[in-house]
Amino acid sequence: MNSDSDLQIAGDILEVTHLLQTPREHPATVAEFVGLARTLAEDRSQWEHLVRYDATSRWYHRLRTGPGYEVWLLSWVPGQGSGLHDHGRSSGVLTVLDGTLTERTERGTRALRAGAQRVFAPGYVHEVVNDALEPAVSLHIYYPGLTEMPMHTAPHCEARSAPGVVTA
Repeated sequence: MNSDSDLQIAGDILEVTHLLQTPREHPATVAEFVGLARTLAEDRSQWEHLVRYDATSRWYHRLRTGPGYEVWLLSWVPGQGSGLHDHGRSSGVLTVLDGTLTERTERGTRALRAGAQRVFAPGYVHEVVNDALEPAVSLHIYYPGLTEMPMHTAPHCEARSAPGVVTA
């Protein structure tokens, strides 16, 4: 019977530093960006004290930047919306932190409640609106950082006629 343990045979893998992947300081994959958004959403101390509500326009604040990406915090009072748009060459993650937002696309309409996330690629066209009676707060990560937000006309998004109904 062999009494050698795996540790005696192979050694402690934690001592073989060239085999360990160094943890990334910044996200580089879709999953890592989604994870960053979830981590920020869960740690209210990083964003809650910054939130402001503006009845005349959507309020926004750049929360953080990293190599090639930006993190934005937005607030939405009832009735405020983004208009139908895309994000140019940027991909993104939208996370609802508080309240409920409605997302409209050509595929339908969906209610996004606190904790909901949407991941999108360049060219994704949508409209985000606060159709609820309470304010909402959302977190947006863009990679690369947002440099343009082309606006679109309503015919591209036929779901406008059914606000608040999930059809996709």
